[in-house]
Amino acid sequence: MMDLAKSAWDGSREDPVYLGLTDYGQGHPSATRSFSQIVTVADLAGWVINGLALAGIGYTIAATFLVGRYAPSPVGPGQAVLPMTVLKPLHGTEPQLLANLDTLLRQDYGAPLQIIFGLRDGDDPAIAVVEALMARYPAANIALVIDPARRGSNNKVSNLINMASRIAHPLVVISDSDVALPPGSLNRLAAATNDPEIGLASCFHIGRGDAGWWSVLGAMDIAYRFMPSVAVACATGLGQPALGPTMALRREVLEAIGGFARFCDVLADDYEMGRAVRALGLHTVVPPLAIIHCCAEETLGTLIRHELRWTRTIYGIDRAGFIGSGVTHCLPLALIGAAMTGGGWFALSAVGAALAARFTLAVRVDRAAGQSSGPKWLLPARDIVSFYVYLTTFFGNRVEWRGARFKVARDGRIAAD
Repeated sequence: MMDLAKSAWDGSREDPVYLGLTDYGQGHPSATRSFSQIVTVADLAGWVINGLALAGIGYTIAATFLVGRYAPSPVGPGQAVLPMTVLKPLHGTEPQLLANLDTLLRQDYGAPLQIIFGLRDGDDPAIAVVEALMARYPAANIALVIDPARRGSNNKVSNLINMASRIAHPLVVISDSDVALPPGSLNRLAAATNDPEIGLASCFHIGRGDAGWWSVLGAMDIAYRFMPSVAVACATGLGQPALGPTMALRREVLEAIGGFARFCDVLADDYEMGRAVRALGLHTVVPPLAIIHCCAEETLGTLIRHELRWTRTIYGIDRAGFIGSGVTHCLPLALIGAAMTGGGWFALSAVGAALAARFTLAVRVDRAAGQSSGPKWLLPARDIVSFYVYLTTFFGNRVEWRGARFKVARDGRIAAD
């Protein structure tokens, strides 16, 4: 009996008993390995994650073909454009603010153009930048609105409400301060909104790091992860995005959706404006145009907090869609799958395929935009940070926006934290 117990403990296949399991499927009793030793839970999870990585690689390949649609195209002859008012809400200074705003003044727009800059604080250093623009372009129709009135929790929308009474033209563009507009951008937006069935047009945007390596990583996330997802959503009909950095809509449409006041307490004001426009039976579109979104994160903490504001905004808008977007993080998934399955040839091949797919997508985005958002050797680090931000999104409902902290409710409304 002691010998039998010893053979069971040692795992000897000469004894019919092995860790409490008996094999009756052979011509004579023989010991078998336990199922937990053949296939562990970690193995199963690893293969599932490898499968998700493969799906993500397929998505990345599809996105590589689709982003080419957003290469800038000129406005065709005979496409009339309406007189336009551009609203530029400002708050403080940021790297290259003067140069970014100057791109707006250098647009060769084909109709009368009014530009309104809006601030809440009479001591805001951005005022000096606006005054410099006024001096540089004395013939331009530039207005500066300084109004401390706070209207709702969303500071940007509050600023827009304060500016709205000065709108003079039938076409309205809302453009963030950290946006640089390539030549022809306003003409392209105006042409897109000429169709009476189009209610709102927004822009594919490419990141540019203006404040060191962390800002470059921020720019790469915009260009090489977020914008490809926009291209896929538009092409497949899974979404009709309204992208906040720069949007255009007719004044009559803005009034029909209730003006800016309707969106003064929501975090995702761009999304809610797009949804309100579609509720009128109109479409939201992203024309072939790539503007530049300028990033200014100087530390890793600032970068993560900034990106968490975006991801928690998206999670609040579409929880199922955001959860499903986890599959798009093909490289981190492939690395995790390889680690969990012991790094076999299949898992390592998935890692190599993910690297190749991500590199190819980034090169394609650069070609469509006509510029690079960052060095490709940083892609693995960028993808790992993106996956960390994705996972962290699920563990909180607070965001930081220009130094202020907010708590996001389930309906997308925000309140000071």
